[in-house]
Amino acid sequence: MIDLAVMKIILASGSPRRSKLLADMGYEFRVIPPDLPEENIPGESPEDHVRRLALMKAMTIARQNKDDLVIGADTVVVLDDAILGKPPSPEEAVEMLRRLSSRTHTVYTGLALVLLSQNITRTEFDSTSVTFNRLDENSIGEYVDSGEPLDKAGAYGIQGMGSFLVKEYIGQLDTVIGFPSELFRRIYTEVVSCLNR
Repeated sequence: MIDLAVMKIILASGSPRRSKLLADMGYEFRVIPPDLPEENIPGESPEDHVRRLALMKAMTIARQNKDDLVIGADTVVVLDDAILGKPPSPEEAVEMLRRLSSRTHTVYTGLALVLLSQNITRTEFDSTSVTFNRLDENSIGEYVDSGEPLDKAGAYGIQGMGSFLVKEYIGQLDTVIGFPSELFRRIYTEVVSCLNR
């Protein structure tokens, strides 16, 4: 039996945005980023994609920390059924932003919570619809030159300099940032309930 008072939480992500959101919710945790490739599987749905990668990230860290609750997360942007991950180069970032200009896309974030010593695994996802403003070449170039798009799915960060790109969104802002807080609270409550039985 795990003592909830001493159960430690690990965030399996190097994203400072996810760390901030989790910290703002009042949780204490340590960060251990996993080192694994984020590969696409042909024909895989966005929902399955983000849940699979979130679980892979969590499991990678959980295997060495079996008594800790490990959180994994993964975020992708989907436009015309194509998954847009992190751009591998500034040129790819420019191309992604051109494609997203004046269009509506969907952001999917998957969450996984794993506590191996208790055989607990939970995976869920949330999605938010985002519509971009019309972007001119100068705006795209200046934004890419800032470096912000290069470590973000879809080549933009809605909470940072990239806020000017977005006309509107329908859903949870935290999902676009990469850590859906309402979804996390629900899954965390389910895990705690399992441990209290």
